Amino acid sequence: MTTLDLTPLWRSTVGFDRLLNLFDESVHWGGEANYPPYNIERTGEDEYRVSLALAGFNEDDITITAEQNVLRVEGRKSSKDNSHEFLYQGISARPFRRVFNLADYVQVKAASFANGLLKIELVREVPEAMKPCKIAIGTAGNDNRTIEHQSAA
Repeated sequence: MTTLDLTPLWRSTVGFDRLLNLFDESVHWGGEANYPPYNIERTGEDEYRVSLALAGFNEDDITITAEQNVLRVEGRKSSKDNSHEFLYQGISARPFRRVFNLADYVQVKAASFANGLLKIELVREVPEAMKPCKIAIGTAGNDNRTIEHQSAA
């Protein structure tokens, strides 16, 4: 396995920290990054869903945190019920931390947990001021300055 040293890039760039962090995280992808399994779906033009398979967990064991451009899902199985002894335990309920980097203006809309699947609904809401707009050109002596907003691509 080859390793990639990003040190020269860190020294010669300013303002690209987030991009370099994403690149660095993708290079260090390992076996633990496979747990828990997840899907990312596009459910609409500006709507997405992240689904995580969390068999053995319940709602109280899961923490969802949304910060600026980062969605963090953490799980830790509570050890309240030790009244039985497993002869074989094939359902993994080990602690995990899954971090998703979100694009600009992507917000968490809702989260639900049913049948061992955690579903997190995301929506991209670009502010009106950031959307492209069409400006009509008026003729000389005419002050028609209508602006039409178009949907962002």
